[in-house]
Formats: sequence, C-alpha cells, structure tokens
Amino acid sequence: MLLCGTSTASPALMCFWPNEDVWHSWEKFKDDIQEDWETMTGTDTVSLGMSAGAGYVHPEVVVGTDWVEAMLDEPTVRLIEADEDVLLYELGHIPGAIKLDWHKDVQNRLERDFIDQQSFARLMSRWGITNDTTIVFYGDKSNWYACYAFWLFSMYGHQKLKILNGGRAKWEAEQRWMTAEVPYFDATPYYAQPANEAGRAYRDDVALGLKSPGRGLIDVRSPQEYSGELAHMANYPQEGALRSGHIPGAKNIPWVTATNEDDTFKPVDELRRIYVARDITPDKDVIVYCRIGERSAHTWFVLTQLLGYPRVRNYDGSWTEWGNVVRAPIEK
Repeated sequence: MLLCGTSTASPALMCFWPNEDVWHSWEKFKDDIQEDWETMTGTDTVSLGMSAGAGYVHPEVVVGTDWVEAMLDEPTVRLIEADEDVLLYELGHIPGAIKLDWHKDVQNRLERDFIDQQSFARLMSRWGITNDTTIVFYGDKSNWYACYAFWLFSMYGHQKLKILNGGRAKWEAEQRWMTAEVPYFDATPYYAQPANEAGRAYRDDVALGLKSPGRGLIDVRSPQEYSGELAHMANYPQEGALRSGHIPGAKNIPWVTATNEDDTFKPVDELRRIYVARDITPDKDVIVYCRIGERSAHTWFVLTQLLGYPRVRNYDGSWTEWGNVVRAPIEK
C-alpha cells in the first residue's frame, strides 16, 4: 500500500511505500547468516539498539533518523541514497535525497574500476555538492552500498561524510515521510583530490601477505560461501566465480554480525568482542573482502570508523577476482 501525505517541514506530496514481502525475505536471510555464524563460533550476536554514534571512536560519522529529519531543509547537507536494489529510490526516498546508481554513476565503463578524479569532481558538481557539503549516505541491506559509497568518497578526499544509522529500513519502520519527487540542484564548483588508496587492497597485496603473522584477513561473506558450499551469494549467480571456497588464512566474520535487528550498528563493546574473539586486533594489517567489495566495505566502515582500527583495506576485487585467477590458492 502506498501511503502519501504532507508534513509541516515540506508542503510537497510525500509517499511511503512499504515493501513487506521483500523485507521479510531480507530479514530471514540475515537471520539465517547470523544463526549459522553463531553455531560455528558459539557467539551470541543479539544485542539491544543504541543511540547513533554513542561510544564509537568516530561518533560524528553516524547520525540518527531524528538528526536527518531535522536537517532536511539544511542547504549544506546532502542526502545520497545508495541501494543494492537500484529501483527502490523511484518507489520513494527521503525528501531531498539524490540517487547514487552503482551501475552507472561511479563505475569505469571500460575497466573494472571506479571513475577517476575528474569524473568524480564532475559528478559532485552535477549534484550541487561542494567540498564543504556534509554528505549523509543511506540505503537498503543495512547500508551495504552506503558504506561502499563512504569508502569511495573518502578516497577522493571528501571530508564531511556520515552514515544514517539503520539506513532506509529504519526510516521506513518509523513511518517517516518519503517522496517520489526528484530534487534538482544547481551545479557547483568541486575539487577532488587524487585518489588516496591507503584503504584499498589489490590482489597482489593479498597474495604477498598470505603467510604474514601480522596480517588479519577477513572473509565477510556467509558461512556457506566461505566453506565453498556456494560459489556466490544466494540469488546472485551472476556474481559467482569458477571456484568456491575462501582465500587461505581468512577468518569468516560475516558483515551482518555487526548489525542489530533494526539494521543499526551494534554497540562498540560488542563490536570489539566480535573481532578480537577471532584474533582481528588493532595492531594487525587488516584486509577485508566479500564477492565484489560492497559487503566488505560495511566491515571496513565498522573497523575504521566505529572501532578506530588504523590499518584496514578493502579488497574490492574480492572473490569474483580471486576465485577466477589461474593458480590462485584457495581453501575449503
């Protein structure tokens, strides 16, 4: 059912379209992953919700729904919706939010890579974003692609970046207003820094550290993908590989173990316990991976922004690269 109306903050018609079938399926998928991981590790990952940002090393990068609603008319704040399901935006989005389409907006059209420095600057200019704009990302699937966008935008030097804790699901669950209206912004000057890839890992980086005792390698995929039972995430056969399994030495810590049932991030003490219990400690050089880098960007965000780990890189080539490379070693 499509619910529409107006609010005092905005006279424009706004709509809220709950897609219960989709979200019930998604919640079951998340629960299955958590149950499998808890059975394997003996760790209970259930926790109560918490206030956005409380206790995190960088609390300023996590904001709540109340904060976002209060900032809807603030011209120095820009909301960006980054979804795995790129059709959700058209069904309804937070008023004033821009759609980031990962298939079109930030991908190099010839190589498997992201857009370059100049293209990133043009994109920001087209969206009316300046270097002083505060960007707030949110999306579906517990903010997979929102965290992926945070990771990419930080590489090009944008300083004021935040994540809406709980993402699209929490905004919908609280029945806050949404709209189908697409915002327009005048073009602005924007300067993008050369890409700083300190937080990015490539295949050779992973290979060189396979036997290093100071390396912490995390496979954030489901236990079934990690064990080799599945060559791809359930319902994503196009993102599989010729071989199944995991990179030698990788610890399986599914990304979803860092989230609460309402898609918010878990409390800092609980997050620390999850990773320290698997010997992923702040002194290590940590690399995270999944299948294409989006789920691992979620874990990268948790480790760097919420827990303050100083050396964490996202291997965005991930299993779709490693699992197809001739003679690359794997384990099952």
